Amino acid sequence: MEGKRSTPTPSDLIQKIREFSRSILVDLCNGRSPVIFINKFRTYCKNSAENCFCSSNVPVGAKVLTLRKQPHAHRIDVLLRVLLIVQQLLQENKHASKRDIYYTYPSVFSDQSVVDRAINDICIVLKCSRHNLNVVSVAKGLVMGWVRYSEGGKKFDCISSPNTAQPVPVQVEDVQDILSFAEYILVVEKESVFQRLANDKFCSLNRCIVITGRGYPDVPTRRFLRLLAEKLHIPVYCLVDSDPYGFDILATYRFGSLEMAYDVEFLCVPNICWLGAFTSDYEKFALPSQCLLPLTTEDKNKIEALLQRCYLQHEEPHWRLELQRMQEKGVKFEIEALSVNSLSFLTKEYLPSKIQCTGGHTIFLQISTKFEGLSHCLIDY
Repeated sequence: MEGKRSTPTPSDLIQKIREFSRSILVDLCNGRSPVIFINKFRTYCKNSAENCFCSSNVPVGAKVLTLRKQPHAHRIDVLLRVLLIVQQLLQENKHASKRDIYYTYPSVFSDQSVVDRAINDICIVLKCSRHNLNVVSVAKGLVMGWVRYSEGGKKFDCISSPNTAQPVPVQVEDVQDILSFAEYILVVEKESVFQRLANDKFCSLNRCIVITGRGYPDVPTRRFLRLLAEKLHIPVYCLVDSDPYGFDILATYRFGSLEMAYDVEFLCVPNICWLGAFTSDYEKFALPSQCLLPLTTEDKNKIEALLQRCYLQHEEPHWRLELQRMQEKGVKFEIEALSVNSLSFLTKEYLPSKIQCTGGHTIFLQISTKFEGLSHCLIDY
C-alpha cells in the first residue's frame, strides 16, 4: 500500500483472488492452519508529530487471522464467501451492493457490519478500492448547480436547472465529460439546508455547485466530491452544524474515515475549507439564547476524543482552536438557527459574508473444510 496505488483491472484481481485462495488450500491440504495478514491503516492517532505516520500510506501493523481461534475462523469463513461473490461479479462484469451480498448468506453473516468488514479486508488484501470489486453503494448524496457530466453514457445536466437536486453518481469511476462554470463547490451537512438553498435559488444567484451527503457522507458522495475538486481546481467550502458531530462530518470529508483508512487517498478532499458554523457565529450574528443548546455529556466526550486526533494538532490547528471554543462556551446550535433573523438570511447574508471573508478563491491556493470447499470454488470458478 505504500506510494501511489495503481488501478487494478478485473483480470488482475481475479488472478490475485486465485493465488490467495490457492495458498489457503495448500495450507489446508498439508494440515496447516492458513495465516492471513490484514494490514491496519489509520487516519489519526494520539501521538506527537515525530511519532505520527497517519498521513502516509504505510500500514501500522497487521491483524493476523488463523483457524486456531474460533472468532478468526468465522471471519475467514465470511471473507472467503464474500471473495467468491466478488470473483463472480468480476468474471461476469456485474455489480452488487453490500446489501445484496449480505442476503446471499444471511444466517452466516448475521449482520451487515460483518459483510462490510469482509469487504474492507478484501480491499486491503488485494490492494484495491471497493468499486474495483464491483461492489457498489446506494448513493444518498445530492448535487445541484453549475455542472454537467455523463455516467455510463447517460448525461446529467444540472446547469439547465441549477436549483434542482440530482442524485450523486453511484459509479463515480464512470463519470466523464465534466463541464462546469462554477466558481466554487459548497458542501452542506444536511438535506434541510440543501433544500433551503434550492428554495432560495442560491445556485442561480451564485455560480457554484452544492453537494450534501445528508449527514455522514457515503463513499460515492466523497468520491464524487474528490473527483470534482481534482478536475475543476476550484475552492471547496463546507458548512456544518456548530456541534461535535457536524465537526466530525467535516473531518470525514477532509481526512477520511477510520473504517476506510486504507483508501483515504481516493476519498479525502485535502483542500476543503471550513466555512462554518463556528461557535462565535451566535454572537456575531446575534442569535437569541433560545437557539442555543447546552452540550450534553455525550457531546463533551465527543469533543474530548476529537481534540486528541493528531491531524488537528499537525495539519489544522485553527480547527482545533474552534473546537476548543465550543468546549469552553458549552453550547451548540444548528445551521437552521440562522433563520431566526429571516428565512433567507443563510443564503443572502451569512454565506456571502463567509465566502468573502475567506479571501475569495485565493484560499484554495493557500491550503494547497468449508474453507477448503470455498477455496476450491474460488480457484476453479
